[in-house]
Amino acid sequence: MSTWHVAEEDLRAYAQGELTAPLLWSADTHLIACAECRAGLAEVSDPVALDEGWERLDAELDAPRPGLLESLLMRLGIADHIARLLAATPVLRRSWLASVVFLLLTTVLAVRSTDSPTLFLALAPLLPLAGVALSYGPALDPTYEMAVVAPMHGFRLLMIRTVAVLVAGLGLNGLATLALPGYGLRALAWLLPALALTMTGLALTARLGPVLAPSLVGGSWVALLLITHAQQTSAGDPLAPFTAAGQGVAAAVAALAAGLLFLLRDRFDLFNGSAE
Repeated sequence: MSTWHVAEEDLRAYAQGELTAPLLWSADTHLIACAECRAGLAEVSDPVALDEGWERLDAELDAPRPGLLESLLMRLGIADHIARLLAATPVLRRSWLASVVFLLLTTVLAVRSTDSPTLFLALAPLLPLAGVALSYGPALDPTYEMAVVAPMHGFRLLMIRTVAVLVAGLGLNGLATLALPGYGLRALAWLLPALALTMTGLALTARLGPVLAPSLVGGSWVALLLITHAQQTSAGDPLAPFTAAGQGVAAAVAALAAGLLFLLRDRFDLFNGSAE
């Protein structure tokens, strides 16, 4: 029974990474079982090149594998470092999104039982505010150190994460709104307050930090709703923030807060440095 061995020139090509299929496949399979050819491969291999090859292999094996969200973002043309920072955002993980979905479903069921959308309209603006607050800052973001050393302006990183969180949060709120078709456009009265709360929270974050600022904004929203509810003359009337005048005020607050946020954009780099 004749025994086949890999030719010396093929071993040299194999060692230099120049051997092509199908000879490459045959050599791979044969080298696993043939000690003689492995010894021959060691003789014709350049030790430096072999060590470099093992280092490249180790680096490839140790490199983190992108998750589903990160892979999807890169397929959409987003740079790999930005995709990784977005994928690491805590509120874009399944646990947070599942919690938001559960809360929205519970609220929609409660609205259907009470025949009033007030509870949903009051809750929906707080979810984007909480999501943005949890996406940035040393106290709440477990990947904050990676974000600080990222090669980008702190304000740009904040805006990238804010847009991503708002797309997810407002999208889920929008789907929940579709479950309330009986209220028409009134079911969308949460949108402008949500933008106003989020922009105000971001603008105040530059001075008060990522915990105190959204806490004050969210508390102020709850207090406003309680005050307007106490002043409500009829149980069937909408609360003031969800009237036409209230929507106009919310739009103005959102625009003013966005302008203030732009003026204070450089403070987010100082905030990064002071938090280290």
